[in-house]
Amino acid sequence: MTTEHPLPEDAAGAAEPTAAELNPEIKIAELEGRLAEMSDAYLRAKAEVENVRRRADEDIAKARKFAVEAFAEAMLPVMDSLEGAIATPNASVETVLEGVHATRRQLSSALERNKVVEINPGQGSKFDPHQHQAISVVPAPTQDANTVVTVLQKGFLIADRVLRPALVTVAAPK
Repeated sequence: MTTEHPLPEDAAGAAEPTAAELNPEIKIAELEGRLAEMSDAYLRAKAEVENVRRRADEDIAKARKFAVEAFAEAMLPVMDSLEGAIATPNASVETVLEGVHATRRQLSSALERNKVVEINPGQGSKFDPHQHQAISVVPAPTQDANTVVTVLQKGFLIADRVLRPALVTVAAPK
């Protein structure tokens, strides 16, 4: 059986050992130099990881602190409108009602810009337990079972996540 790699005992014509291989002190000095280089590289890498971790923690803290900045900025015109309404105490009911409608439109627009969307199921729509909360089950002979009869309070989604479910009454099974 032949092998492609020579065995150690077949290495009769191997090269002569170098001075570093023969002198253990030189070998130790070389190894200590390599150890110092590796230790330095390790410490630098460790420091870099700590810096990255610290910067990431700072970025997360800033993101949490200022996460509502755009939303708060969108709410400022709504606050201005409410303060304007309070500043005119002798306004007629029609003027106040008109202002309330305008303020509601501002608020609705601000919510939509910040991805807050209404959940307002129509009568007869299928009850969805992920977006609706059934307050009661009522007999509704003209509707299918497990469909919305009335919406008592609208719900809201924020970026496809339920912020508040819509409160609904549901048609009872027949």
